[in-house]
Amino acid sequence: MPSDPVPAPLRERAQQLTSRAHVPFSGTPTAAVLLLDDGRWIPGVRVESASYSLTLPALLNAYTTAVAAGVADQVAAFVLSRPFRREEALYVEELAEGPYEAVADDSWLRGGWTGNGALPTMSSPHSPVLNGSVDDTPDGGIRRARQVVERAHVPASGYPVGALLECNDGRLVAGVNVEHPDWARILCAERSALGTVHSYDLPSPRHLFLTCNDDPDGTPCGACRQLLAELAPDTTLWMDRHDAPPEQATVSALLPGSFRGRALLGDG
Repeated sequence: MPSDPVPAPLRERAQQLTSRAHVPFSGTPTAAVLLLDDGRWIPGVRVESASYSLTLPALLNAYTTAVAAGVADQVAAFVLSRPFRREEALYVEELAEGPYEAVADDSWLRGGWTGNGALPTMSSPHSPVLNGSVDDTPDGGIRRARQVVERAHVPASGYPVGALLECNDGRLVAGVNVEHPDWARILCAERSALGTVHSYDLPSPRHLFLTCNDDPDGTPCGACRQLLAELAPDTTLWMDRHDAPPEQATVSALLPGSFRGRALLGDG
């Protein structure tokens, strides 16, 4: 095995992507690149929250995008813009698509690639944008969310959730809840979709369509409400009520008086 089998373009791309990170509190951007086995790649960036524990790590952001896109089983390499931390290494070690092995302090490769020649040549980014558009009524968005939910990875809870963000330019981005053996590393569908929007530098969302497959009364959890209040405060939410019409809500109604961390930024 080569001493360092990771091609330079992967590392260069990870460094370039740090400019997309949302780090108003730490000022320390981090980015990840996931290389697929056909050469396409998926970005992930750190997205901070005023509630620090809700910050989206770059690695988790990228991986949940891969799950929502249905390509998690194609990930050949994980590369960070800095060395892996212990919790990040443990996250990759326990992914179902592995085994993955560390080949450098900033890189992990899927088992076969560590000893069987060069990685695929890096090509274009994998697009997270879904084909088509939603109807003028919320029912169209809910129908698309019901298709998205099939990709949720919920082996422990059995509670699949699908989210569909419609950006201001009409592009559609999916998110699903992604569970992990370490429950502290689970990510909800709404936050997964928000993270993807930041990683790909897409326009702000204007609508969020949400379905809880087995729960007609499902709503965003507190963590998702906080991130929506910070990152997408003007978004209109439509929640699937199954046999009843979708329920509409605003982000401000979901979390009135939300904490935005302005004092932490020094602007009072």
